[in-house]
Amino acid sequence: VLFAGVATGQDKSLSNDESGKFIYYEVVSLKDVSAEALNTRAAGFLKSAAKIFKITAESDSAIQVAGKMVIHKTALVLSRPSGEVEYNFCAEMRDGKYRFWLTDFEFIPYQRDRYGNFVPSTSIGTPLERKPGKLNAAEWAGYIKAATREANVLAARFKNAMADSTTANGLAVKTMPVIST
Repeated sequence: VLFAGVATGQDKSLSNDESGKFIYYEVVSLKDVSAEALNTRAAGFLKSAAKIFKITAESDSAIQVAGKMVIHKTALVLSRPSGEVEYNFCAEMRDGKYRFWLTDFEFIPYQRDRYGNFVPSTSIGTPLERKPGKLNAAEWAGYIKAATREANVLAARFKNAMADSTTANGLAVKTMPVIST
């Protein structure tokens, strides 16, 4: 019974905010950590993943970035990208706690170009909140499920980076190996 409860709990979709948009929102408290330390940890995490994030605004207590995640379609063993979801990631830090949220999810479908590469078919994204027609309902539900899964993974990675106290200036401290001769 417990396994069934855990399995169904992970299929929970993104929640909606007051304007009807999908949002992932979380508040985390870390005792005895200053806002400056949290800000440098957040900036270090976002700069280390520069491939998927583009910092749009930064202040002493908040960071806002634009990001994207690639959604893959899997058939048996083969996997191919079917599109990407662009989103906005915001984080605000205070002494002892921080909050972050992902919002403004927009799906951009991929198509093959003449060289066989998967490229965006348009530059204009479709909000994930938009209800699809009957023909695309199952595929659209798969996109929402994949975006939810990726948002949960990103949130877990961000929380681990924020809780890691072994970072200096937001970057992991690397020790040189001792070589004895």
